[in-house]
Formats: sequence, structure tokens, C-alpha cells
Amino acid sequence: MTISTISSKGWIVIPAELRKKHDLHPGARVAIVDYGGVLAVVPAHDEPVEQSAGMLKGTPSLVDALRQERSLERQREG
Repeated sequence: MTISTISSKGWIVIPAELRKKHDLHPGARVAIVDYGGVLAVVPAHDEPVEQSAGMLKGTPSLVDALRQERSLERQREG
């Protein structure tokens, strides 16, 4: 856990090791998310759909797994 202090202007300093780890540089955009009592600083992406494309590549298809499960259910019932 890292402790930071909020300035009178509402600024928070993100430590250098965390900026490097999450590729946060001057001008980078972040989202502040309120999880009901917990605030999270999340890197914001300019094109979130394009940047996340292929992120799950190589994982089993959930559609195929669902089809297989339904096929097994039909076999058990019938």
C-alpha cells in the first residue's frame, strides 16, 4: 500500500515506481472510480475497445463451452 497526501488543490502524487509500472506519463489520463467507499485510480484508454481487442485470445470460447454443456444436458434428459 502506498500513502499519498492530497494537496490544497486536490492533487495527489503517484509514486514513480507505480507510474513506471502502469506506464503513466505526464499528460496520461486516469479515471477515478468510486466503488462505494473505495476510490480507485485507473488508467484511462483513449480507444478502450480497440486497445482491448485480442486480450482474451487463446482462452477457451465461452460460446463453445455453453453449446457443449447444453448438448450434454440434452443427452442426460433424453
